[in-house]
Amino acid sequence: MSGFLYKLGGWSARNRLKMISAWLVILIASVVIAISLKPAFSEDMSIPDTPSEKAMDIIQKEFSKGPDKGSIRVIFGAEDGKKLTSKPEKQAVEETLKKIKTDHSVASIASPFETGTISKDGSVAYADVSYKKAADDITDASVSHMKHSLSAAGDKGLQTELSGDVPGAGVEIGGVSEIVGVVLAFVVLAITFGSLVIAGLPIVTALIGLGVSIALTLIGTQFFTIASVSLSLSGMIGLAVGIDYALFIFTKHRQFLGEGVQKNESIAKAAGTAGSAVVFAGLTVIVALCGLTVVGIPFMSAMGLTAALSVLMAVLASVTLVPAVLSIAGKRMIPKSYKKKEKKSAGTNGWGRFVTKKPILLSIFSIILLAVISLPAMHLELGLPDAGMKAKDSPDRRAYDLLSKGFGEGFNGKLTIVADAKGVKGNKSEAFQGAVKEMKDLHNVASVTPAMPNEKGDYAIITAVPETGPNDKATKELVQDIRKRSDKNGIRLLVTGSTAVNIDISDRLNDAIPEFAILIVGFAFVLLTVVFRSLLVPLAAVVGFLLTMTATLGLSVFVLQDGNFTGLLSIPEKGPILAFLPILAIGILFGLAMDYQVFLVSRMREEYVKTKNPVQAIHAGLKHSGPVVTAAGLIMIFVFAGFIFAGEATIKSMGLAMTFGVLFDAFIVRMTIIPSVMKLMGHAAWYLPKWLDKIIPNVDIEGHKLTQGKTPEKPEE
Repeated sequence: MSGFLYKLGGWSARNRLKMISAWLVILIASVVIAISLKPAFSEDMSIPDTPSEKAMDIIQKEFSKGPDKGSIRVIFGAEDGKKLTSKPEKQAVEETLKKIKTDHSVASIASPFETGTISKDGSVAYADVSYKKAADDITDASVSHMKHSLSAAGDKGLQTELSGDVPGAGVEIGGVSEIVGVVLAFVVLAITFGSLVIAGLPIVTALIGLGVSIALTLIGTQFFTIASVSLSLSGMIGLAVGIDYALFIFTKHRQFLGEGVQKNESIAKAAGTAGSAVVFAGLTVIVALCGLTVVGIPFMSAMGLTAALSVLMAVLASVTLVPAVLSIAGKRMIPKSYKKKEKKSAGTNGWGRFVTKKPILLSIFSIILLAVISLPAMHLELGLPDAGMKAKDSPDRRAYDLLSKGFGEGFNGKLTIVADAKGVKGNKSEAFQGAVKEMKDLHNVASVTPAMPNEKGDYAIITAVPETGPNDKATKELVQDIRKRSDKNGIRLLVTGSTAVNIDISDRLNDAIPEFAILIVGFAFVLLTVVFRSLLVPLAAVVGFLLTMTATLGLSVFVLQDGNFTGLLSIPEKGPILAFLPILAIGILFGLAMDYQVFLVSRMREEYVKTKNPVQAIHAGLKHSGPVVTAAGLIMIFVFAGFIFAGEATIKSMGLAMTFGVLFDAFIVRMTIIPSVMKLMGHAAWYLPKWLDKIIPNVDIEGHKLTQGKTPEKPEE
């Protein structure tokens, strides 16, 4: 691998204009194709074979009378002390609905004064507008007409909000906060390289690779079912690893230039050494993300694969585009002070001396710290964000709050119940009525609609409104209570609707966490045993990763679920932890943890093989690889932190978990616990049974053979 990357890096350096042009052509072509094709993201997060999905299948089979049409709910709110049933307010509502009806794409409007969809105090009402077209086909012109029509009610002092199939929300890829994260990453690079010009190059190469991956994802929506949140996730991961991987190669090239190696030869060696580690680290992240497919959840598989695509593009850009860019940068890559710094301290640095001097104190303190941070994870609750968790000034949140004000919290978490009476021998209509009566007597039920049977009379749909909101524990208990009453009096009850679907998704993902964690931990141990040819070093790395994960989940629960520091982090409302966050964090943080472990400890192993001195090996690793891992960790943290202040609750929670996950792993686990524990283990850290040493392959992931003895053929200038 290192020999191939050496030749590839040398060729890219010599043919820099061809390589850069090729990447720009690919970027422009993919973006043009993506723009010409309308992205078709699917927000369907259902899971096959769950109770709610089975109920939905029955509804589509037994009650569907044709293709689904789009609908938008128009919500009206009166000023304090006024009622919508009063003459002026009623007239304003009717005028508004009349204007909406002038849109030829509108099929019908269910007026609140005809259907009775008015709150008890008369302050809130809603009208459902049905369209002749499917939700995806509702035009921007129709939405503009709708919003313009609402001015009639607004002029009379009424609050108007929209919910339902409202198109035009768009896909959130980035914003001001994300740009701030990139700017902070630029500052870290500027300090690392001592040059503002050089600092921008890793960001440019990362953005080019990310641009290609995003364009390919947009094109992929035409052929695969991909949720819009996948784009934000792939952007978050692709940008962070793209900058980090470029940093590793830039730093290695800088080192070789400082040693007097000719420019193109230095680039080739950097590609063969650091590039080998980048490929290995990238493949590890890709395997971890692709591992999300084993949980058998379609939308999770799509998220993992699109994020893996962004990492793949980052790796390809690092081993091809980065050498070409380095060739253009020339000898400006090495600061004047570089050689002086190297002469000052050849063997260790302050942090290395501190860690090896206080290993017991540091390891115990760090482990206790992460254990304490992990404690809130013991009351982890999973769920999916609803409109009630969005910013208070967002349209979805205003609509949610207005409906809650008029009809109660549970109105936003309605339960659709399919009553299956195929097993009833007597009067099925009476059986349906009995089921409705039973549900009315259940705890936490605000209201239940009469049963609406299908044409055959074998099935009926019943709608139950809980007293509590969609993500409340009492609502989940109500769903379980209804399902437990299945088969009573011959009636089988199946619960579906967005609330029940979210509950089923959370339960399925919760069950998948142990399985996925065991798979990842096992893979990590085997992988690191092969890389470091040791048993105790991989064991310490795996235990450290588990501490990273529990601390990440603990802090996420402390902030997102328990509501601490929400104002500081611009989190509108506390709520359950994003259902797929634990599995997603395991996959992503595993890959990043292995990156840091490999870059740091492989340098230690190289020194130990030479000197057989475990302390000197730790010093060498922390001195030569420690600064790079520190810079890489800071870049990751700043990039991820930018997503904490994004608008979507889903992106916020992922940004928070990734930010602190990298903080815990890079600085507490890899830079503190691992070297401290290795100091305590001494020579035993590198012990490997002879029989095992003969079986496992010898992997040179950093291409050290290129820097020892005879080097490969020197690339031409």
